[in-house]
Amino acid sequence: MTDEALHTAYLGLGSNLGDAEENIHTACRLVAERIGEIKQQSDIYRTEPWGFQSDNAFANAVICIETTMKPHDLLSATQQIERHMGRTEKTSYRNGKARYQDRIIDIDILLYDDLTIDEPDLKIPHPLMQQRDFVMTPLRQLTNGQSTCECRVVGLSEADAK
Repeated sequence: MTDEALHTAYLGLGSNLGDAEENIHTACRLVAERIGEIKQQSDIYRTEPWGFQSDNAFANAVICIETTMKPHDLLSATQQIERHMGRTEKTSYRNGKARYQDRIIDIDILLYDDLTIDEPDLKIPHPLMQQRDFVMTPLRQLTNGQSTCECRVVGLSEADAK
């Protein structure tokens, strides 16, 4: 469901299967087609997996979008994009502990206007974003006005040196 007002949302994108950088670009194209206009896009940051072991490094980015979708509809739309791109499983939980795995694409809602939502299926702001440099570094790039229309690929340690 949509409303007439435009809302600003920040989405975190991550991939570590296949051509991870191309997966980020594909997700951006699908977000623009299905959800709303991308106003800003961070660089793509190459990072090691967080919360699990894998031989596959991640490509991570953050985008700022304008959308008429309400938060739950935005969540549904991002999950549809993940499934469209081939993601079959979300993070599972055992004994209250998250079990992460390799993924072709992950799209997280980080922020939505100035809303705070704490529901079982939707939490905004994203509850773990402050713990994740691979989220906070590209998010700061956008919120500090350092974004450009060109998307570079950088390592996270290189970005920290800025």
